[in-house]
Amino acid sequence: MRTYLSAGLSAVLVVLLAVLVPVGALSAWVDLEIDNTDRYVDAVAPLASDPAVRSTVTDLITDGAMQQIDAGPLQNTVRNFLHQAVLSFTTTDAFQDAWNAANRTAHEAVTAALNGNTGEAVTIDLAPVTERVKQNLEENGVPFADRIPVQHTDITLISADRADRLRQTFRLLRTGSIRPAVGTLVVAVLAVVVAWARGGGPGRRRSGLAALSAAAVAGLGFALGALLLRAVVWYARGRVLSGVPDSETAGAAAVYDALTGSLRTTVWIVFAAGLVVALCAVLVRLRAARGRSAPGTG
Repeated sequence: MRTYLSAGLSAVLVVLLAVLVPVGALSAWVDLEIDNTDRYVDAVAPLASDPAVRSTVTDLITDGAMQQIDAGPLQNTVRNFLHQAVLSFTTTDAFQDAWNAANRTAHEAVTAALNGNTGEAVTIDLAPVTERVKQNLEENGVPFADRIPVQHTDITLISADRADRLRQTFRLLRTGSIRPAVGTLVVAVLAVVVAWARGGGPGRRRSGLAALSAAAVAGLGFALGALLLRAVVWYARGRVLSGVPDSETAGAAAVYDALTGSLRTTVWIVFAAGLVVALCAVLVRLRAARGRSAPGTG
């Protein structure tokens, strides 16, 4: 059985697609989700019910409040009571609204960091949440609620040094927009078309076999690219969280996972699609080749 796509061209196509897939996915993600305020807020909105986020928010607000409260020997009792009251508030619709408002404001910090307008850490300011907590507790007559300070209390998403290192990468991804993703598909289609055109020979059988070979190689490239994208997301997660204070790691991890959820979904869709295309192309090509070599065939 002849090989209609040389080993060299196959290797180049696999490597090219394996690189273009993660670049295209990341560029589209920055353009369509990270740069879009509404989609950003929608991505992190469900975290209002995440236990790690609720715990982190509760601890930060309680710690800030207790710095302004001196209850003498009852300090720990007051802290535990206030902590439970704040934790209870995080189960309400009012907390969801406050969380969304805080993240809408936080998106400005994310955008500023990606644009290179600041060298500071990327954070979620819990002031809107604290204000709603204080109002709710005061309305319910909770002792010392009026002493809760409404001030900047942050959950760190990306430390300042990590933000500086990531800035150039995000600039390049933003510049690419969805073009690398479109380019990836174009490369795959062109590879199949060129292989079909170069197949030549009598009739169209040889061209068809060449196109199937190219499709199989392209499918493999997409599958490998998806795995590379998954590795990039995993590696970046570890790097980003390594610069976050230990007390805020759980909350920051939940936010990171929520924001990259669409990327992880993309990984498995592209990986499955690539494998299906590659396997189907190989099976059809083998069947066609057998049919060609069977006795009585031309």
